Amino acid sequence: MPKGLSAYKPRHKFNAQKVEFDGNRFDSKKEGKYYQELKLKKDAGIVVFFLRQVPFHLPGSVTYRVDFQVFMADGTVEFIDVKGHRTKEYIAKKKMVEALYPLTIKEV
Repeated sequence: MPKGLSAYKPRHKFNAQKVEFDGNRFDSKKEGKYYQELKLKKDAGIVVFFLRQVPFHLPGSVTYRVDFQVFMADGTVEFIDVKGHRTKEYIAKKKMVEALYPLTIKEV
């Protein structure tokens, strides 16, 4: 094997680097950082609890997963997607979810 080939790691098409916090894996540093912010908000009493990778079932056996569903202390619920780059596929699925379900997906 040529020198340096064994150290080759495929890169994400948007240069996102996977990270891990508290035994949870995240697709990007940005998503991991947002997770840490949610934990701080939970400790401060602003957030009651939150869920990760919440699925929404769409026509054609398609599933869309929002990064976080956040239950706020004031009784509201937020659906959060952490995005560094908005793809055409993401935009289309987001619109479909918002058309089929009574919610709005917030991007950070």
